Amino acid sequence: MPRRRLRGVAGVITALFVCAILAAPAAAQVKTKTSAPPAKSEAAARVDNQTSRLNAEVIRTTTEYRDQLALQKKLEDLEVDRRAREVERRTDFRAKGYISQAELEEAKVALAKAQAKLGDTEQRIQDAEMVLGEAQARALPSLPAGGYSESATLVRYNGTASWSLADSGKVEQFFAARFGHPLPVSARGETELHRRMRFDHKNAIDVAVHPDSAEGRALMDYLRKAGIPFIAFRGKMAGSSTGAHIHIGKPSLRLAGQ
Repeated sequence: MPRRRLRGVAGVITALFVCAILAAPAAAQVKTKTSAPPAKSEAAARVDNQTSRLNAEVIRTTTEYRDQLALQKKLEDLEVDRRAREVERRTDFRAKGYISQAELEEAKVALAKAQAKLGDTEQRIQDAEMVLGEAQARALPSLPAGGYSESATLVRYNGTASWSLADSGKVEQFFAARFGHPLPVSARGETELHRRMRFDHKNAIDVAVHPDSAEGRALMDYLRKAGIPFIAFRGKMAGSSTGAHIHIGKPSLRLAGQ
């Protein structure tokens, strides 16, 4: 083979070798870039798993708390019934002159205290049902930004507007102007039970209206147009008897690390 041809072949080989060396860092960079998304997905999956575990704990502890209150309520029902019968008995005795008015009043005071205690327990049960319903809704698959979902039990909207409890005034103004009475807020921010269960509700309000009522439909329509997220409960969900209401704000989350 002529020497000039050999030199040409050697030049081609050298050029290919140089190109391979120069391409190696670029290939490494491409490999690094393609491996980054799985690492990010794994981190997101870990966060989702942690949130799911914490939410499941909220459901468990709230259910236990509610069941304990239900047992307490049965005892208090009996106490109210006993106190009511005592008032009836003393009222009869007082009419016959067997006892003084003070003794009758004593029985009435005892009945009022028993009824107040029962009412407090019933309110705590209702609060527990609300938290339980929110936690169960949180366990559902999340909606995309701006997503809307409606079922027999829930209406959900994942609004993208920035929302905090400080923004509730504009919702209240709309409702009062539309219906001529204040927005029936049943929980504004965190309640005692939310704090007990370490359930973050500080940027949410619960409104005691049925989603399918005229007021409920108008409120949900306003919230969707304003981009404000909400969950509307039509009634009983599995494992709870959550009353119909509209939760305005993102689904409540368990406070991390607590």
